[in-house]
Amino acid sequence: MRISALWLRELLSLEQPVEDIAHRLTMAGLEVDAIEPAAPVFSGVRVAEILRCAPHPDADRLQVCEVAAGEAEPVQIVCGAPNARPGLKAPLATVGGLLPGDFRIKKAKLRGVASFGMLSSARELGLSEDAAGLLELPANAPVGTDLREYLGLDDSVIDVDLTPNRGDCLSMHGVTRELAALLGQGLKLPSPTPVEPQHDATHGVGLQAAEACPRYVGRVIRGVNPRAETPIWLQERLRRAGLRSLGPVVDVTNYVMLELGQPMHAFDLARLQGDIQVRWARGGETLELLNGETAELDDDSLVIADDRGPLALAGVMGGAASAVADNTDDIFLESAFFAPTAIAGRARRYGLHTDSSHRFERGVDPALPVQAMERATELLLAIAGGEPGPVCGAEQADALPQPVSLTLRAERVHQLLGVEVPLAVMTAILRGLGMRLDGPEAGPWQVDVPSHRFDIALEVDLVEEIARVWGYDRIPSRRPALPLQMLPQPETRLSRRTIRRLLVDRGYQEAVTYSFVEPELQQRLDPGQTALPLANPLSADLSVMRTSLWPGLVAALRRNRNRQHNRVRLFEMGLRFRGRLEELEQTPMLAAVMTGSALPEQWGEKPREADFYDLKGDLEAVLDLGGNGAAFSLRAAAHPALHPGQSAEVLYQGRAVGWIGALHPGTAAELDLDGRVLLFELELAAVQQAALPAFQPLSRFPSIRRDLALTVPDAVPFAAVLACVRAAGGELLRDLTLFDVYQGPGLAAGRRSVGIGLIMQDLSRTLQDADVEAVVAAVTDALQRELDVHLRG
Repeated sequence: MRISALWLRELLSLEQPVEDIAHRLTMAGLEVDAIEPAAPVFSGVRVAEILRCAPHPDADRLQVCEVAAGEAEPVQIVCGAPNARPGLKAPLATVGGLLPGDFRIKKAKLRGVASFGMLSSARELGLSEDAAGLLELPANAPVGTDLREYLGLDDSVIDVDLTPNRGDCLSMHGVTRELAALLGQGLKLPSPTPVEPQHDATHGVGLQAAEACPRYVGRVIRGVNPRAETPIWLQERLRRAGLRSLGPVVDVTNYVMLELGQPMHAFDLARLQGDIQVRWARGGETLELLNGETAELDDDSLVIADDRGPLALAGVMGGAASAVADNTDDIFLESAFFAPTAIAGRARRYGLHTDSSHRFERGVDPALPVQAMERATELLLAIAGGEPGPVCGAEQADALPQPVSLTLRAERVHQLLGVEVPLAVMTAILRGLGMRLDGPEAGPWQVDVPSHRFDIALEVDLVEEIARVWGYDRIPSRRPALPLQMLPQPETRLSRRTIRRLLVDRGYQEAVTYSFVEPELQQRLDPGQTALPLANPLSADLSVMRTSLWPGLVAALRRNRNRQHNRVRLFEMGLRFRGRLEELEQTPMLAAVMTGSALPEQWGEKPREADFYDLKGDLEAVLDLGGNGAAFSLRAAAHPALHPGQSAEVLYQGRAVGWIGALHPGTAAELDLDGRVLLFELELAAVQQAALPAFQPLSRFPSIRRDLALTVPDAVPFAAVLACVRAAGGELLRDLTLFDVYQGPGLAAGRRSVGIGLIMQDLSRTLQDADVEAVVAAVTDALQRELDVHLRG
């Protein structure tokens, strides 16, 4: 919300500098983003009147103008503006004046004709982007007056960033009420005088969706002058609020919205057919909007319609077919209350965000429509004339927000704030905010909340208002008087911090991605799951809840690759969401993605692309972190998003807890990802399970190693070989290691050679050859019997 400080001072007696006003608003929760000048720096610009115009002798597009600027004699100005004409009043930058951009005005000759200054457009003065011609000033503008003084340009614009619950401050009256309460000043805002009807014409209104629009009022105004000009003061107030002047009818509705906070709209009466109906859109209906786009309406979109079909997207934007045009002289002016839930998200769904939707989504005072109608009528008649009819419309009282009355206890205020606020201060603050109090002096009080404060529904909201206005800085900072209790740290549970540190040490960076993802990407990476759709998504690309962490990580990977980061290592800890809303499973997961070279570029190693075993090594480092790595195993399996033959399930104590593998080449091609992309994801609870640290005695006797060369069928995974060897080796087998894998000539088809080292040791004695040979024989016998694994000849 952009607030003119000059306009604010007209509504409220303020002596403070604008910086102090901004500070008070910020400390009360209405954060000020910026304070900007209402106009850029320029000087030496006066109100001038063109007396005579003659063609330039040597230029077809230039005129030589005689201009009165408040001096004894007129000055000669060479001007090329198409709207320069006798009788026009426009800004004149005099010789020696300074325009924005540090442009100094000097006496000049244009095609041989002397010019003593420059007639200026709004763009040349930095007031707008309009450079089509001279800035036309009202006919009664006093010639010779400094333009900054005449337009009140020595003003500041306060840009306030409001929280969604403070929709009541999206108007000048709302901010003025707030500031009056903060400063402890009495306030009586002007109320519009009801306009007497000059004819009996009305227009029928029906409420087919009364729960979404319980109040709709309108007025027929005939004989509006379509050629009327919006007064310069009103144009300036719109400009400082960030709005363009679009003609008197639209300007008046925009001005009332800024002043009172009530969005309004005007229809061309001649283009309406039948009664106005406020209803839900019907499937297949379309509406050409004022911005030229055509919206295909959903059946839960509220529309204003007539007998032909939709006229406007309620609370968002009007339609082009019924819009006020340059030749419109009869209008139907409308003002309505829409329930915030009926408008919220509709504008975003159609790619729109308007001043109207911004207000209705946050809530508008249900008592404002009639007041706004009278104010708009009053302004429009003064600017463009016309004959107003009576206010008409429809209303369903039981669907309107009901008055709120709350009980407030002084002891509850003291309890929540932790400080004694004087009783008189509390009651004065609430009355200053427009609330009516009834009850004894010491409380409790019955507080009637005004209709414009639709964010107040509980006693605690009243306490917040007292704290906010009294001043958060007056509430002392104190430590809570609570007994401290040490939380247990189980030794059998790894902390997330420990896992993070390990992955960071191995070259990964932590990513934090949205819990809602793009449906198409979700379907590619986790096609077996049905994602939960969002009722009110931020955008179409973020419209479902993630069933896996992979979509967010892959999207982050794509963004990095598109920005020339070829070696990417990312991990994330977060929730996945599976199931229906009523029984939604939220499971903490750990996932990672890897692409690019195995090692950073260096001179000591040749470049090599990371492969499945690089990622597997990182995963095993995580699984071994808690000393519980033996409880995990990998089992070759197919996943629709992973490369066939390069994917495996991660098992914990025989239960599947995740996946690891390379992204399927087809999926990688669809996502425009070149090179190998590797991923893993598993349940975080399994990773965090750690073995209880315990002492194991060290043997004083030497260990003995025996190396075995085995031929293993290709269908037998090495994990099965390891499990078989450990089971057959008994207590003497302390460790085993894989030191060689070979496939090629010299081996039977369908088999590979594997070299393993058996390390044997006893705690009480030195092993003899017979002991070692017994272990080796037991291992080779078990391998041959159970897995068809033989010693290589």
